[in-house]
Amino acid sequence: MRQLFPAPAETTAERVVAELSGENPLRFGDERVIDFLGKLARRLLAPDTARAYPELAALGFFLRPGELRKVLDTAPAPDGGYRFPRGLCFHVPPANVDTMFVYSWALSALAGNPNIVRVSPRVSGAGAVLLDALAEIADSAEPAVASTQRMVSYPRDPAATGAFSAACELRVLWGGDRAINELREHRLAPNARDLTFPDRASFAVISLAGWQAASAAERRAAVEAFYADAYWFDQAACASPRAVYWIGAGEMAEARDEFNALLAEIVALRGYALEPAMAVEQRVAGYGLAADGRVRGLDFGAGVATVDLADPADPPRQWLAAGTFAHTALSNLTELAGLVRRTDQTLIQFGCTEDELAEFVAAAAGKGIDRIVPFGSALRFDPIWDGYDLLREFSRLVTVRAR
Repeated sequence: MRQLFPAPAETTAERVVAELSGENPLRFGDERVIDFLGKLARRLLAPDTARAYPELAALGFFLRPGELRKVLDTAPAPDGGYRFPRGLCFHVPPANVDTMFVYSWALSALAGNPNIVRVSPRVSGAGAVLLDALAEIADSAEPAVASTQRMVSYPRDPAATGAFSAACELRVLWGGDRAINELREHRLAPNARDLTFPDRASFAVISLAGWQAASAAERRAAVEAFYADAYWFDQAACASPRAVYWIGAGEMAEARDEFNALLAEIVALRGYALEPAMAVEQRVAGYGLAADGRVRGLDFGAGVATVDLADPADPPRQWLAAGTFAHTALSNLTELAGLVRRTDQTLIQFGCTEDELAEFVAAAAGKGIDRIVPFGSALRFDPIWDGYDLLREFSRLVTVRAR
């Protein structure tokens, strides 16, 4: 097992647990944590890093002290109550979203918890840059921070995962359903619990009237924002859209073709290119849907594959491949409310009115979709995620009544 933070070293699960088993010096909203995360933010917002990795710039913005204090303001203790750290948290973040481990860890540390974060051995790209930034500022961490935070990397090791699971108060699991079920086979202490973020699916909706009313510049800006939502993590993030619903009366073909042409242009300008294996995956997925009778047409462009869905009620919820989008139409947004499932997470939208969105939420009635955001905000992390208020989940509330 390799320790990555606070100092690179070979270690063992038993040693890590022992080092974190003493009295916790941190408090909820600890200024020492805010200061350290602020230093990390400055590294990530450096111009060269921010230009090369926009997802790290978004993370850096979130970690700024002012933003963290805004998050703390959302979780005040009620009258007669006191908020404290929950205890040791063990995080297993997803391997396909390089930055997610820091969002999860940062909020838990902000709540004052000791943390163990298992970082995937396959981390690369933005994730590797992020770890380098952490290493560069590790020596500046206050002892209370360095002594309570551990990031480790190890291949599949049931004994290590079992030791961390047995020691923690809260286990935070991100990933596919199968992986999470396997991890949950490791028993927790009776007073501990899981916070799980399993497989989810997300959609985009575009108001046909809103698109037609938008200027050429507004349409282009919308597609640029859509690109960020879909392509940052090769469309593998749960919040990235896989199906695009055109909402409203009228023929969607002309609008869809304009949308796809703009998207292809932006993909080329950004220098995004499919690896050969991904291009094969794209075709296998598309032809698989066609073989199942789920599509009326397929078009494979440079970096953008368009699937014309046969049935709006049967959108693909599985990852198809980077740059693959299923398009279909509905007469109004409330029709979509009848199609959502509990496993559906994010709805990104362009051109819809507040009344339309409110009607959709009322019609869906909590059956699915936990967040609705404008184009460009799908991957913008929020302290309320998958319906969980994370800062509250990472803390413990003690109430006092004198009489």
